[in-house]
Amino acid sequence: MNTMLNLFTNHYLIFIWIILLTFAWSVMPHPLLVIGISILPIAILMMLHYPFLMVLLFVIFSFFRIHEVIPQLYNFKIPLLLSLASFATLGWNVFYKQRFTLWWRPELTGLTAFFIAVSIGVVMASNLPIAIQYYLNIFIKIAIMCFAITWLTTRETDFAFAAKAIVFAGCIVGIKALYNKANGIGLVEETRVTIGRVFGSVLGDPNDLSLVLMFPSAFAVGFILTKGLSYRLKIYGVMSICILFSAILATQSRGGLLGILAVFGIFAYRRIQNKLLFLGGGAIAALILYQVAGISGRVSGGAAEEGIDASAMGRIYAWEAAIGMANDNPFTGVGIDNFYSNYFFYSPHWDGVNHAVHSTWFGVLAETGYVGLIIFVTVIVMLVKTNLHTLQILESHPSKFSPAIHTTAEALLAGLVGTLAAGTFLTFGFSWPIYILGAMTISLAHWTEQQLLPHTVQQKDY
Repeated sequence: MNTMLNLFTNHYLIFIWIILLTFAWSVMPHPLLVIGISILPIAILMMLHYPFLMVLLFVIFSFFRIHEVIPQLYNFKIPLLLSLASFATLGWNVFYKQRFTLWWRPELTGLTAFFIAVSIGVVMASNLPIAIQYYLNIFIKIAIMCFAITWLTTRETDFAFAAKAIVFAGCIVGIKALYNKANGIGLVEETRVTIGRVFGSVLGDPNDLSLVLMFPSAFAVGFILTKGLSYRLKIYGVMSICILFSAILATQSRGGLLGILAVFGIFAYRRIQNKLLFLGGGAIAALILYQVAGISGRVSGGAAEEGIDASAMGRIYAWEAAIGMANDNPFTGVGIDNFYSNYFFYSPHWDGVNHAVHSTWFGVLAETGYVGLIIFVTVIVMLVKTNLHTLQILESHPSKFSPAIHTTAEALLAGLVGTLAAGTFLTFGFSWPIYILGAMTISLAHWTEQQLLPHTVQQKDY
């Protein structure tokens, strides 16, 4: 009876598929349509079978803006398709098939509290349409994917593959940036490189571009310096950091320069025993990088400006405006993505145009209030402590964990510290990097602690 039922079901599905192909051909008789519909079942099976891959691809396309770096991909709406695939596979594997065990840690409580604070701030925003648009289009996806990465990253191969994929995506962006620099495409202030500025890409701001490039740099450095990794991976790391570092210099971003120094500094600090030598070498390296990056030759913030340059003064005025917004709205702030539209009302110096806040800390303060900033800083402290604890476990049990896991842990710490250092001049409190790093940090901490249990059940391959 069951055999006959299965046979009937299979024939029924084939019949439905034939009808679908016939209808599609009658609407648009094109061979590519038939091919697309024919491979759709395979694509759906892969989507459901590899949930981590779908989520990772969505994060990479959303953060690195690959479809904007390669304009030929723009019209295919790849981020939208990947978002639908990610949400579908997340619901299917977590809630229906229950292939993944949901767990909780204090860091997730902190993140949840911050997400709630931002959500309340949206309702109370001074400009509700702007806040809702950013919240629905960007931030809600970040929040969901943060938990998805945390719960779906369950194997050693997941961490290793994610690190390689992040570096590869960063290299794609870096190569495009160097190409634009060499050909004078999309330059800001005559010297600072951007990508996709002509059609309003996020990478059209050199500061944001430097942040995107800095994120994979930590993993590339980890490939080079971690003992026990293959020479192919080390060569991959050397080639990648050359591309990424050169592209960061081409942005001439002080925040990006500070961030990459912090990334290198974490790796150096953990390897140089003489801390005085570390501090002296770091100071010299900072001066050299400042000159090599050509920041002194920038139109804004360059050596030609006397005293405090216009770029620095603009930030000071923006930060004063942020404090004013928080003072008037201490519990909710002015609402997510509302700093720019409120700048006129709170700036002590109006020059005819609104300005961005250019600081993660002051951005969170202005748009979520003092309550949101306290929660945000608390989460950051928790993530750093968690990362340090994970590294302590790995170093206490060197034979139990592979070099790939150690690379990921150290790169996450360096990337997090570098991102926070760059946050002095860059705004990413409500964008991808810190939440990707945070999710991977939490997931790696949970996975590492599970490996120390006497009867750990390993996650099976998909």
